[in-house]
Amino acid sequence: MPSRIARDSEGERLDHVFIAHTIEEGSRVLDLGCGRGYLLKTLVDKKNVRGTGVEIAEEKVYEAISKGLSVYHGDIDEGLSYYPDDSFDYVILSHTLQEARETVLIMKESLRVGRRLVVSFPNFGHWRVRSQLFFRGRAPITPALPYKWYDTPNVHFLTVNDFCSFLGSQGMRVVTRAFVGRKREIGFLPNLRAEHGVFVIEEQGRRR
Repeated sequence: MPSRIARDSEGERLDHVFIAHTIEEGSRVLDLGCGRGYLLKTLVDKKNVRGTGVEIAEEKVYEAISKGLSVYHGDIDEGLSYYPDDSFDYVILSHTLQEARETVLIMKESLRVGRRLVVSFPNFGHWRVRSQLFFRGRAPITPALPYKWYDTPNVHFLTVNDFCSFLGSQGMRVVTRAFVGRKREIGFLPNLRAEHGVFVIEEQGRRR
């Protein structure tokens, strides 16, 4: 994959830059766990998407709405039954999946209501995480994982390799992917060197 992420970042989170490049102009987008709406706002402004967000924290919902976004209060662990099949071109789980309890349900529901699923997550296999565990014997704190053990929202601790294996077991196909560090894309040994993984996924064998 070309190094456009590094050139275009300009202070943005690099996984957000990749997602913005990936999603086509004017797409229908559902952003699950959209937080304060930073990514969704970028997609609306730069790609003219028809965007909807779902967020469980009420104060974040209010802030996202103040940006002019269509965001609803909801718990994605309860599923997406209120959306019919193929309602969206893309469903986004940006740093959301590791905080969700019902991983398989959320991903399958996302691929039911969306043509493709975009997932980004912090890589727990990164060398900084490994070195802190090995040398300090402490729960790691890194730029990608800034929380202390007692206040982290993360309930799953996955690596790039874990996620790739998981997709194969669930009948999901990778359309494209990127691995990013602080300032650039990572090509060599991503499970060790990448701070974030970003995947665009679709269901195997399903015709849209």
